[in-house]
This record gives sequence, structure tokens and C-alpha cells, in this order.
Amino acid sequence: MIERHGRTPIMHRVVEYNGVLHVGGLVAEDRSVGMKGQTEQVLQRLEAILAPFGSGRDKVLAATIYVTDLGLKKEMNEAWVAFFGEHLPTRATIGVADLGSKDTLLEVVFTAAR
Repeated sequence: MIERHGRTPIMHRVVEYNGVLHVGGLVAEDRSVGMKGQTEQVLQRLEAILAPFGSGRDKVLAATIYVTDLGLKKEMNEAWVAFFGEHLPTRATIGVADLGSKDTLLEVVFTAAR
């Protein structure tokens, strides 16, 4: 059974199927900070979204990361590794030209187990 949670005007924040949570694209709320700060915010938002489902960082299976500047990947990786530790999910990092705002440096889509 498919369950949808957290409706926004254009999507549901989470769609669940067979105990797998598909989390829609997350961006930082404070875009005045650099890549590391935006990555940290996205990961904090993810944790808050997963918690009500009994899930967390150790249950993240995969991430697709869209970044506007691959030259900032080192800063992103610092925050990423600090957050996930030994529970690193699979991931792909894709360079894009635009994420809707010149200050948005990354957007991440996640898949996690419940």
C-alpha cells in the first residue's frame, strides 16, 4: 500500500511503500551560509522528517544530490561524513546549472528504511 505524508502545494514530503520512505528534494532554509552549512541544514531537516516514522540517519539507503558547483564538493562531503559516520548511504552527486535560486547550492532526494 502506498501512503503519502506531508502534502505541500506541489508534492508530498514523504511517500512510503512497503516500509521504504521516499523523501522529496530537501534544500537549506537559510541559504546565506555556504555549502557545508547548507548540507548540515538539509541533513538536520532529513532527521526531523524521518523521526516520526521511527527512522533515522542509520536507516538512510540512498541519496541523489544535485549541486550547482561541484567545486564545493569537499565542503559538502565534510558535513556528510560527520553526519552519517559509519552509516554512509549509497549516493550520486550531479552537477546542475540552477536549483531555482542563485543561493541554493544543493538539493537532496533521500530513500530510507522505516
